[in-house]
Amino acid sequence: MKFAWEGTTREGQMRKGTVDASSKADAESKLRQMGVQPASVKRSLASLELRMPRLGGVKTKTLVVFTRQLSTMIDAGLPLVQCLEILASQEPDSDFQQVIYGVKAQVEQGSTLADALKKYPKVFDTLFVSLVAAGEVGGILDTILTRLAQYVEKSMKMKQKVASALKYPSFVLIAAGGIMVVMLWKVIPSFAGMFQSVGNRELPFLTQLVVDMSNNFIDNLPWITLIAIAITAAFIMFKRSPFGERFLDLVLLKMPVLGSLVRKAAIARFTRTLGTLVSSGVPILDGLEVVAKSAGNKIIEEGVMYVRAKVAEGKNIAGPLDETKIFPKMVVQMIGVGEQTGAMDVMLSKIADFYDDEVDASVDALTSLIEPVMMIVIGGMVGFVLIAMYLPIFSMADNLSGTSGQ
Repeated sequence: MKFAWEGTTREGQMRKGTVDASSKADAESKLRQMGVQPASVKRSLASLELRMPRLGGVKTKTLVVFTRQLSTMIDAGLPLVQCLEILASQEPDSDFQQVIYGVKAQVEQGSTLADALKKYPKVFDTLFVSLVAAGEVGGILDTILTRLAQYVEKSMKMKQKVASALKYPSFVLIAAGGIMVVMLWKVIPSFAGMFQSVGNRELPFLTQLVVDMSNNFIDNLPWITLIAIAITAAFIMFKRSPFGERFLDLVLLKMPVLGSLVRKAAIARFTRTLGTLVSSGVPILDGLEVVAKSAGNKIIEEGVMYVRAKVAEGKNIAGPLDETKIFPKMVVQMIGVGEQTGAMDVMLSKIADFYDDEVDASVDALTSLIEPVMMIVIGGMVGFVLIAMYLPIFSMADNLSGTSGQ
């Protein structure tokens, strides 16, 4: 539940806001950890409002703005605690504001920024924390934060590209399913009733087939609903299981057209992430572990962890990477050249840029392919039903014209 509070910061400034807590005592404890001496803590009416749960912490754009602003302030010479105080006070997102205040309180107590961020894994992932830690150790936190903001922006654009390729066909399929349900449930029974009222006993084969489908659909609607719910629940459980997650990721990579897009996006993400980590001074073994955890695909994660194990044994990256059979020969050879020349971070960045363009081209090609296919499928479904329903009407019209001619 939420509690509205008013209190005084360590600098003597009056602040007010809301905090999530299980009780009033818990809210007061959290406020003290944030460096606020509470003067008034009351349960907020906002705790009664219904809100959609956040699955990913904060919005990516919010995180990018925070990272860029923090980098600019640190580069300008402001103390870290003051930077966090300023960012928290002007943050419009109340949930993220509490996170920043919590990070500030941890830093004031002597924690490093990386350790403070690590306490909020839903907001700051392993990659974010690892880069901040490398920046603190190397004394280049402002530079690292700038690189991190650029990486998050490019990753966000990559996700949007892939999502845009999947959004259109998903919407069209859902709309087509809804149209068919309405036609089977409402439209076809109306036509069937009209045919019976005029005494048309024998219906054309297509018409009878569609009418039978409608009748079966209506009669078995409760069972169809239960089966659909059961299949959905079973799929979700299967997807969340280790075997199911790995199986679906493998199927996704093997799909004819979509698999190529997913593979290219994964390569771009891998090279971009590893390049950012290497250029920031993160050790290669730690970098590979972070890349594996942020891969988003179990098959690719296993491949990267295999590479990491071989590198730990003293081998280079290119050889084990080729053995995984996940990455194209060109990528492996370019990484090998980067290792030999000592410019692997530059090479990885070039590969990422190349595959960003490849993803753009693949999305355009997939969209141009899907649109006519979807139109043909939907048009065929609706056209089939309409023809089936109008065949008896044409037959009735022929009979009427024949009768009037006699």
